[in-house]
Amino acid sequence: MDVIPARAASDPASGAAAELVRRLGDNARHAARRLAVSDGAARNQALRAAAAALRDAVPTLLEANAADVASVADSKPESFLDRLRLDEPRIEAMAQALDDIAELPDPVGRELARFTRPNGLEITRVAVPIGVIAMIYESRPNVGADASGLCIKSGNAIILRGGSESRRSTAAIVACMQTGLRAAGLPETAVQTVDTPDRQVVGELLRAVDHVDLAIPRGGRSLVELVQREARVPTLLHLDGNCHSYVHAGADVAEAVAIIRNAKLRRTGVCGATESIVVDRAIAPALLPALVDAMPDCELRGDAEAVAIEPRLATAGADDWDTEYLDAIASIKIVDGLDAGIAFVAEHSSGHTDAILTRDTAAARRFMLAIDSAVVMHNASTQFSDGGEFGMGAEIGIATGKMHARGPVGVEQLTSYKYLVQGSGQIRP
Repeated sequence: MDVIPARAASDPASGAAAELVRRLGDNARHAARRLAVSDGAARNQALRAAAAALRDAVPTLLEANAADVASVADSKPESFLDRLRLDEPRIEAMAQALDDIAELPDPVGRELARFTRPNGLEITRVAVPIGVIAMIYESRPNVGADASGLCIKSGNAIILRGGSESRRSTAAIVACMQTGLRAAGLPETAVQTVDTPDRQVVGELLRAVDHVDLAIPRGGRSLVELVQREARVPTLLHLDGNCHSYVHAGADVAEAVAIIRNAKLRRTGVCGATESIVVDRAIAPALLPALVDAMPDCELRGDAEAVAIEPRLATAGADDWDTEYLDAIASIKIVDGLDAGIAFVAEHSSGHTDAILTRDTAAARRFMLAIDSAVVMHNASTQFSDGGEFGMGAEIGIATGKMHARGPVGVEQLTSYKYLVQGSGQIRP
């Protein structure tokens, strides 16, 4: 296989990053062309072989990840380390996600529409891969496996740029993905990683219009803002997850408490975690004491009215309503009814995932139609906002924009389309 070496030059000159991206991009472009015409069975074989390679490489993955965690253990909070850390169940979850993706229908070549014009032209719209995707993400190494699997399935090549703190883990995961590609006779350069901490590479990827068809950032607000500011290639944005759970007056208190505890504390470092609890004034006296009793392991910060009802709450500041904690902290805001709840969520939500907890179906429908977020839920934990839970096998991110894709981005969302026109000698008058 003719592979262009993808190593950073030792010369620290500014051209080194551009040269690295050019080489990675050339490799990816060649691989993408082969994947676009590959058989779906071969892509599925690559995914299953990669899953087997992950399972076989558990000791190697754990060793690499332990070194990554140790390198930042003294400088990062536990919530960050939790996102970075791999263990055997998480590795198995990565492998299972690849197996699940392999079982999905082939998204490439799907017929999206067919019509015949009066002149006899037969026009078909079919799904095709996007091409080369640059995935720029922070801390969570499993993102590399999920993103690679989704791109292989959808016929795209991917260049991974994980956080410097997860370099060893990412390299080990990419090696497993490439093992799967080789086993299926597909180009291993369909999955590549930027194996250098040079920050200039991110900027070069974002400006690589000749090599990258789509850039997807997945991380904190600072990363997304960098991408918005620097990108010259198209982007699919995944903003921060300032998610809300609104407890309506018609909620069942015990059910609402159980849902909120899961939505906040199941995993505090995921973007679908509830960060702000909005409580109808009519139910607050019953809900707040039960909530505090059920969540002793979470710092709950309430507004003045919430603290007056439940003195065990800490006092929230103005910044709390717009903060994605990614930690065992949540804010509590008291509102006067459904309209006020909708207005508060609309003002402070990041557009990721918001939920209403109520037995009043009319109120639930009104909330769900009014809130303009990518995912809106009724009587469910916001942590269900996940591609795997949506039956996508995995996700490459939660898109919070409104163009092309929105919500969990799976294999179908990683395709574009083109028109195939079949004529029989027609000429245009």
